Amino acid sequence: MGYEQLFRGVLFPFYETVLRRRGTLAYLREYQANQWRSRDELAAIRWHKLSRLLQYCWQEVPYYRRRWQAAGIAPGDIRDEADFAKLPVLTKDDIRANADDLVAAPWRGRLTWKATGGSTGTPLRFGYTHESYERRIAAMWRGYEWAGARMGRRTLYLWGAPVVASNSAHDIKDRIYHAAYNRKMLNAFLMSEARMVEYADAIDAFRPEIIVSYVAPILRMAEWLIASGRTPHRPVSILSAAEALSESQRETMERAFGCPVYNTYGCREVMLIAAQCERREGLHLSADHLHVELHEPKSTIRGDAAIGEVLLTDLHNEGMPLIRYANGDMATAGPDACACGRSLPLLARVDGRKLDTLKSPDGRLMPGEYFVYAFLSVPHLRRYQVVQREPAAIDVYIVPEPGFDAATELGMPGEFPFTRGIQPTMYRGRLWTMRQYAGMGDAEESNKRYKYLLANGAGSKSRGGLSVAFDLPTQIGYDSDSPLALGE
Repeated sequence: MGYEQLFRGVLFPFYETVLRRRGTLAYLREYQANQWRSRDELAAIRWHKLSRLLQYCWQEVPYYRRRWQAAGIAPGDIRDEADFAKLPVLTKDDIRANADDLVAAPWRGRLTWKATGGSTGTPLRFGYTHESYERRIAAMWRGYEWAGARMGRRTLYLWGAPVVASNSAHDIKDRIYHAAYNRKMLNAFLMSEARMVEYADAIDAFRPEIIVSYVAPILRMAEWLIASGRTPHRPVSILSAAEALSESQRETMERAFGCPVYNTYGCREVMLIAAQCERREGLHLSADHLHVELHEPKSTIRGDAAIGEVLLTDLHNEGMPLIRYANGDMATAGPDACACGRSLPLLARVDGRKLDTLKSPDGRLMPGEYFVYAFLSVPHLRRYQVVQREPAAIDVYIVPEPGFDAATELGMPGEFPFTRGIQPTMYRGRLWTMRQYAGMGDAEESNKRYKYLLANGAGSKSRGGLSVAFDLPTQIGYDSDSPLALGE
């Protein structure tokens, strides 16, 4: 018996079911069976769960009862998914303003809480039950299994780590925990151009069968491997997460590592939402675990599948139910069926992931997740935004709440985690740069303007340089054929 079989068949069941008394494995078996049911059977399962949840929210959750009454809707009015789509959308601001009233009466004081920084930088706290968490883990393992990432299989994570100091006892506990799962963690936040060899050596030394990573760091590693001519250890598969994955990025990773790359999609509020199976014809939604809608879909200029705002309903979190929750992402509907035979519906792609990657002057790559971790534990902080305009500086904008103290809660400029800038004196010791902004026009007009500015000192050291303007949709990350780019 190999370690994978030992872990899956003996160690994990003993730990999870016997010692921790969790239902994770029972839920995993349920979900594994559901994926092969017919579409009608799956739809009936989902609708049964959704109907029960709506009735429960009406009885136990003050926010929904008040909001639905104001809209003139009662649970008995919701007879199908078309009726369900008439319920008000739940936004992040709704959650912040009504957090207490979103907690079900039987679960007050009994929930587990997490926070998400959010891609827009607005912290959000949400609660969930033990069953909800166990089902999320089960849904994750089912989705990862499609790419061959079974529990107990030798796996390397190029992932984030808390940006606050930890104690040695906690580090030892983490090492034992990860060793039991047969996995190794590499901190993506510490990855830099100067340390590429070190990270590549770590991958070769561990010889993982599976690599799970944010898109940006594994993509940069792939680019470095190709440029340096190095052939790395070849895993069975790579799973990408936390950022949108383009086809060109997938091709680069597969060329460097010589294995297929699978895309996954999730968010902190509900964990895994969708994942690719072995056929990679789209991302299968966890439709027996979540109800996922594409709100107000709009066709693209190309006329292909419609793009809509992702709305999520967690079918199993009775503690703080999220009904038609808008997580801020956009996605494109997928084909009607997948050749794999699973009845779980498909997304073609996720279009609106907000996290991006920053790069420091010394070549360190910082996924946008870095700042989510950096601000998670900062109290009295309502909103933040991080902007990088040049390699040597980042601008951090914050909206504090009463009781906020920057000196104690954000640190000092030039000190870790650098939320107040990378230089101790910032602009008191280094003059800001002045840049001429140009580019809104056709190619001929823009070319003339660039030449004029350069001839008149825009490229000199004292002036700082020349900035090229793009149209607004391009600046904020939309493709030119996005419905949100129309008119611009």
